[in-house]
Amino acid sequence: MTSSDPARTPVSRRERPAKPALTRQGIIDAALTILREEGLGKVTMRRIATALDTGPASLYVYVRDTEDLHAQILDALLAPVTAASPGAGLWRDRLKALLTSYRDVLFAHPEIARMALSTQPSGPNYLALCDAIAGLLNEGGVPDRAAAWGLDLLLLYPTAIAVEQSSQKWATLKLDDLTALAARITTVDAERYPHLARLGDDLVSGEGPDRADWALDVLLDGMLTASSRSPGS
Repeated sequence: MTSSDPARTPVSRRERPAKPALTRQGIIDAALTILREEGLGKVTMRRIATALDTGPASLYVYVRDTEDLHAQILDALLAPVTAASPGAGLWRDRLKALLTSYRDVLFAHPEIARMALSTQPSGPNYLALCDAIAGLLNEGGVPDRAAAWGLDLLLLYPTAIAVEQSSQKWATLKLDDLTALAARITTVDAERYPHLARLGDDLVSGEGPDRADWALDVLLDGMLTASSRSPGS
C-alpha cells in the first residue's frame, strides 16, 4: 500500500470547514432552537456550547450567566409582539390587545412564563413593549408617576395568569376536579362563611377573556384615579 493511499493520508486542519464565529445573537438563536425542541430545562451553557461546537467558558464572553441568557430568550420571543401594528381604536382597547399578545407568548411557552417572574429582561423588544404601554397610558391621560408605577403591575398580571395556567398542577387538574371545587365554593356553610356564601356563583364565574378584561379595567381605572403622591408625602 503506497503512502498516497487516501485512507492513510492525513487531512490538514486548514482544509476543514472553519467554525462560524461566536456571537451573542448566535448563542441566543441556538438557545431558542434547544428551547423549542427540548424545553427550557435543557437550555444550559453546556448544552448550547455542544450545539455550537465550543466550550462553555467561551459563551461567557457574550452572555453573563444563565439568567442573562433566559432574559434574552424572552426578549427574542417578544419580537412579534412589538413588531405588530398598534392598530386603531380606543387607547384602552389597544393596550389590552398589546397585553393579550404578551400573555399569549407566555401561554405558548409555559416554562418562559415561570421564568419571567424571576428574570428581569432588558432587551430591545422588552423595552419596546414597555415604551408602547407607556405611550398608550399617556394617550389615555394616566399621570406619569401612576404610569411609571403601574406599568409593572400591568405586565405582572398576564405573567401571573400564564404561570398559574401553565403550571403542572393546573395542567393535570381534571374537569371533574374543577367542577367539584366550584360546587364546594358555591355551597359553603352560610353561617361559617357568610361572605363567601353571599358571593356564591360569582366567585367562579367569568373565566376566560371576560374576567381578564375586567381585571385590566380595574388596574387601568385605578391608575387613572389613584393619587400620584408618593407614600408618606
